[in-house]
Amino acid sequence: MRTLRIRQVAVAAADRDAVSEVWRRELGLGEPFHDPVVDRWGLHNAVFPVGDAFLEVVSPHTPGAGSPAERHMARQGGDCGYMAIFQVDDLDDGRRVLAANGMRSVLDVDHDDIRSTHVHPADVGAAIISLDQPVPPSSWRWGGPGWAQRARAVVADGIAGVRLVGPDPGALLERWARALAVEPRGDRLVLDDRSTVTVGPGERAGLVGVDLWAAPGAAQVSFQVAGTRFRSVRR
Repeated sequence: MRTLRIRQVAVAAADRDAVSEVWRRELGLGEPFHDPVVDRWGLHNAVFPVGDAFLEVVSPHTPGAGSPAERHMARQGGDCGYMAIFQVDDLDDGRRVLAANGMRSVLDVDHDDIRSTHVHPADVGAAIISLDQPVPPSSWRWGGPGWAQRARAVVADGIAGVRLVGPDPGALLERWARALAVEPRGDRLVLDDRSTVTVGPGERAGLVGVDLWAAPGAAQVSFQVAGTRFRSVRR
């Protein structure tokens, strides 16, 4: 398995629409897709294409009902980073890698146009890792119908990285490295497209930052929403 890129990042927040409005204002994004599939987990969401990558916010439909995202928010003390979805070239091999490393799956999806495995967050720490293989590779079912027509690249045109923290950053980095089959370089993992997973020290393990590739000619931005620092960086 080759881990090609970070294709989508999700945050969990009490107020889906408030997070959506911040993203639209700060990043110049268009209309989101609201995926009805997440209803089965007691959630509603909004998925925004950023170039051909995606930002997602999930929120509990019924506060206090104990949805997975709500439990994650409770552990983190509020709105927070929730999931990083990695595009891979061979999910069958990816599933073998996870099994060989004793990492459990909490969800396996096998559609004709995309296959996906969510790794149990307790086995990696900080956030949920999802390994996804779309067919064809340029497609992305989770973005919704016609996502390419809704895509905007005014401020940013892709995901450059995620930033994690934890009380034992070395161990956290090593677990993510094994899940993604990527050798660490110092405090980070570097994927095929040069996007990165960077790990630093923190009181509790969490996904605390998302880096976005700055669009050509766009000013760089930095802002905080959903307990997560978003910033654009130059290629």
